[in-house]
Amino acid sequence: MPLDADRMTSAPPVRTPVRWDERDVRLYHLALGAGVPETDPRELRYVYEGHPSGLQVLPTFGVVAGGTGGVGFQVFDLPGADIDLANVLHGGQEITVHRPLPAAARATAETRVAAVYDKGGAAVVVQESTLLGEDGAPLLTQRNHIFVRGEGGFGGDRGPSERLPAPDRAPDLVTEIPTLRQQALLYRLTGDWNPLHADPATARRAGYDRPVLHGLCSFGIAVKAVTDHLLDGDASRVADCRTRFAGAFLPGETLRLRVWKTADGHRLTATAADRSDAPVLTDARITAR
Repeated sequence: MPLDADRMTSAPPVRTPVRWDERDVRLYHLALGAGVPETDPRELRYVYEGHPSGLQVLPTFGVVAGGTGGVGFQVFDLPGADIDLANVLHGGQEITVHRPLPAAARATAETRVAAVYDKGGAAVVVQESTLLGEDGAPLLTQRNHIFVRGEGGFGGDRGPSERLPAPDRAPDLVTEIPTLRQQALLYRLTGDWNPLHADPATARRAGYDRPVLHGLCSFGIAVKAVTDHLLDGDASRVADCRTRFAGAFLPGETLRLRVWKTADGHRLTATAADRSDAPVLTDARITAR
């Protein structure tokens, strides 16, 4: 049975209890490459609970809070979602920060399918998940744009374009961020166990020479870099961020980030510097408080 957009969007939200502590936060930041150099007070804010200003939390941690792995393909357990996961790609991510994430918390994730768009040869499922604090008020809302090949053509709305091209001028910041060969293996410890990021045979079947880095890891690296370079290293200033995943990035490569200051925040792109600037992240924006 193919995807049934009406059943998916009308299904009641799924509520899941989640919890995290300072260890989970430190592990997440280390998986992004934080803590280099290890004596830099600005880096220690991400990885040392004894830092004088306290342990700060990047908003992108919200996509793995509670060990959920972030991608959240659990929506395909809902009625009307009889889909072969081999046809599924994580197309994009949006995060809205209602208030800074605490370093430790008990929370509830409330997840639903907000929309299903018909792109002709494919469908885009928009999963929306809100983290609710112990007081019941929202901490963060994330939206995963899940691209499902072969499930379009059902006569639905094509959805908004929402493209955010880079400005036609030189960027205000260009920075290169090296990654580790084992970066994907580290990031898997945050909860995303997809073998594409660890098993060479799985990667080859998907058309890659070796396992690729998680898109959400690349995005987290980019958000951290903008925070460090342009927001005084203050993660609480990030109000929202979004990106489209445009291509694979291999652990051990160098991520080249270009950032433009604009009226609506910071636009950015990320490319693989080792492969002639092959696109990795496009249509990306970070808005600050």
